[in-house]
Formats: sequence, structure tokens, C-alpha cells
Amino acid sequence: MGHDQAAAELRRGLNVPGLPVSSFAWFLLPLASSLAGTWLALGYARRRGLLDQPGERRSHAVATPRGGGISIAVVLLATILVVGYRYPELRLVLQAGGVGLVLVAAVGWIDDHRPLSARARLVAHALSAALLAAALLLSGHGALAAGIAFAAVLVLVNVWNFMDGIDGLATSQAAIAGLGYALAAGPGAPAWLGLALAGACCGFLPFNFPRARIFLGDVGSGALGQGLALAGVLVMVAPAGAAGPSLWPLLVLPLAAFLVDASLTLGRRVLRREAWWQPHVQHAYQVWSRRLGRHAPVTLAYAGWSAAGVTLMIGMTFADCAFIIVMLAACGWCLASGLAWIVLQLASWNSKGQAQGQ
Repeated sequence: MGHDQAAAELRRGLNVPGLPVSSFAWFLLPLASSLAGTWLALGYARRRGLLDQPGERRSHAVATPRGGGISIAVVLLATILVVGYRYPELRLVLQAGGVGLVLVAAVGWIDDHRPLSARARLVAHALSAALLAAALLLSGHGALAAGIAFAAVLVLVNVWNFMDGIDGLATSQAAIAGLGYALAAGPGAPAWLGLALAGACCGFLPFNFPRARIFLGDVGSGALGQGLALAGVLVMVAPAGAAGPSLWPLLVLPLAAFLVDASLTLGRRVLRREAWWQPHVQHAYQVWSRRLGRHAPVTLAYAGWSAAGVTLMIGMTFADCAFIIVMLAACGWCLASGLAWIVLQLASWNSKGQAQGQ
């Protein structure tokens, strides 16, 4: 596929005619369901004593219930079933995504109750990714689309787990990305899943921001990663103006803050020969919140950055530009995110040095 043809398909696939008023039901019903489900999960966590204790490798100061993200997982699974019924041409992909969601959420739910090994969790994540990739191949979408889907599930499930460390951050980032995908895709299966994801996150947020009464837990962070991966894949392969795997650069823009922070922090820990799979407080968002002594400003700043990424993603769909420009824009946005990560890390290092010198 040439660059001009890819750019033309990109604009057709991300045409933004606006969502119909009836689509608000796809946002409000998941919001209400998640709100009620999180309230029930909070009571369950308190009764069972499912608490995240504070410590050196944690960013919270008081014991807090976990596992509230089960409400988001249930809402997403119900949405996948409904969308699969309405769009039979995508049913196999949606079924694979739904089974993968059950796998990821189940492993997370077990881990929230009693710790599982990193290997066991990774096997479940890889199986979920393989199911979605296989469904795409069987649906005739090609090896490139399957490869992107496999990587998306494996990366986003783990990134959302790594980055779920301060009040409201992981949930708000997923809500912004889901809404962005819905707006970019226009009416259709991708929009319904994106709207439901955003609504479910907004139903959870009152319990998690600005002060967390319950955490997502691994069940919630894994469900968010799986949901985002599936929503992005649907934007690529949905029959209504699908752009194919060439679409992926723009879909990275709403995720850049998390992807860059997780990747650079993980890379640094690997280079230092640290146990990178263990909990830590070295991410840029953790460094920044620790220096400020508050979580809310950091969560809001990350939200602003990702909202700008969504705006750029949608704005690029109206520009008459070549595919190479799309690639450069995505790379430039990730580079800017990387520079922000460096600034935050250096600011922390300088503040430590000044404190030790006093």
C-alpha cells in the first residue's frame, strides 16, 4: 500500500461526522452500571479485607480497598456481547476480545485476593493477545493487523497495571482514550465500545478521585488495557471505512503519556539490573506526585496532555496530508512525551540533591 493510498484510507477510516444523540445511552448506562457495581465492590472488599497497605513501594498513605475495577470489567463484557450481536461481521473478533477480557480480569481478580506469580499473569495476558490475533487472521485481516493486535493487548494490559499508582490516573487516561476512539471512529461498533469504556471509567472515578476510597486492583487495570486494545483494533478493522493496520500511528496519540512513561521507566530499571517486575515508585507520575505531596494535580496534568493527544488525533483526520506526516506527528508527540518524562525525572533528582545539601 502506497503512502497516498494509506493517507486516503486513513481519512476515510477516521471520518468524524459526529455521534448521534442516542449514543449518549451507550455512555450513561455503563456509567450508572459501573457506579452501582463499584459501590457493591467497595462493600465486598471491606468485608473480605482486600486492602492495599501503604509502604515504600506504594504511593498511598493509608490502607485502601482494592478490586473495584471488577465493575468496569463486567460492563465491558456486557458491551462486547451486545455489540457482537448487533455487528455479526465483527462477532468473531469481539468474541475473542471478550474471552480475552475474561482471562485477563479473572487472573487479576485472583491476584487481588492472593498473589500470583508474574509468569502466571503473563501467560494469561499472552493467551488473550493470541486469541485476538487469531480471530483477526481467521476474519481475513492479515498478519500485520494480527501482529498489532497481539502487541496492543500484551502492552496495554501491562502498561495500565504498571501505571495504576495514584488516585484517578489510570481510569481517567482510559476514559479519555476511549472517548477519543469513539469520536474518531464515528457511529459503529468501535464507537459503542469506546463510549462504554469511557462511561464505565466515569462511573468508577467518583470512588477513586480526588481521594481514592477503592483502587482498581489488577482486575480493573487489566480490563482497561484489554478494553483499550480491543477498541483500537475495532477502529482499524471495522467495515465502515476501515483503514487497516496503517491506522495505528494516530491511535497511539491518546496513549502516549502512559506508553512513554512506562517504557522509559522500565528501560531504565532493566539497564540498572533492578527487579523491573516488582512494584516501585520510579515512574514520572510517581516522582511528580511525591514532590508535590498530592495526586490530583498530576492526574489532571496527564489528563490534559492526553486530551491534547486526542485533539491532535481527530484534527489530523481533517488535514489533507500524506501518511508520512501522520507518522511524523505520532513520533513527534511521543518524543515530546519523552522529553516531559526527562524533565520530571531531572527535577526530582535536583530536588533530592538540594535537600541532601541542606
